[in-house]
Amino acid sequence: MPDGIKDALLIYNPISGGKRHRRFTEIEHAIRILSDAGIAAELAAISGPGSGTRMAREAVEQRRGMVIACGGDGTINEIVNGLAGSRVPMALLPAGTANILAKELGIPWDIPKAARLIAPGIIRRVALGFALFANGDHSAARVPGGRYFLLVAGAGPDGAIVNSVNEDLKKNAGIVAYWVEGFRQFLHYKFPELRIRSGETERRATMIVVGRTAHYGGPFKITTEASLFEDSFEFLANAKRGRWGYLECLPALWLGKLRSLEGIEAWKATEAVCESAGAEPLYAQVDGEPIGPLPVTFRLVPDALSLVMPPSREP
Repeated sequence: MPDGIKDALLIYNPISGGKRHRRFTEIEHAIRILSDAGIAAELAAISGPGSGTRMAREAVEQRRGMVIACGGDGTINEIVNGLAGSRVPMALLPAGTANILAKELGIPWDIPKAARLIAPGIIRRVALGFALFANGDHSAARVPGGRYFLLVAGAGPDGAIVNSVNEDLKKNAGIVAYWVEGFRQFLHYKFPELRIRSGETERRATMIVVGRTAHYGGPFKITTEASLFEDSFEFLANAKRGRWGYLECLPALWLGKLRSLEGIEAWKATEAVCESAGAEPLYAQVDGEPIGPLPVTFRLVPDALSLVMPPSREP
């Protein structure tokens, strides 16, 4: 059992992802599994934007032994923003529209099976990304000054998709909502340039991916050299212009050969400043959640989160 932890707050999102009719039954099963392992888990449901962050902060103030996130990437992001900087560890029961962390750590997409991996789990301290806002708040998703992220961030077409996706369709159709918005953006997006300053180098691109994980979304891997257990980001910039240039990237991405294409550049660093190179606004996202327009500074924060990993995933 991680450090002899005896109690936990299990925060779940009742409206994320599919199979909602059976999720509560699976969560109750998970609570029994945890109880049999000596961990008393109290259940708390997310009630609206920001409530996951608030409940995670309260768990820190109450000196809970652990917080367990049950939901997708957005739920995880909310909880991470409440736990950042504390020593209270976060464990995972995968659910939601997508779950990059479950793929990265090899946690099964089955709530009871995932619950059995928590008690024998291993706690590791990891770095977090932080998106620092330069222009004040532009979105209800923002917190004062910036927003932490655990997995992946970006700006350009992916930021436009995440900031424009239909929330009602997302609730009802899950990842299909992103494909629908992606097709709409493909037809109308103009691929304006953004300016990226990282270290001593300035680059121009139409998209940047800021990776802490190899997995990006769905079946895709973009920042394949990124790791949760390194104190660095892997950045990947795409300088291609126009929809046909991006169409060229799709088969290469599917085959794992994206980096062989002209206009693709990857590098590791701990910070990058991203801003629009023209008058047209460009949008950013963190962990699949909208954070509004650039400029944004993506900055690494070392030793920021305690993460419970399956015992077989010790790096």
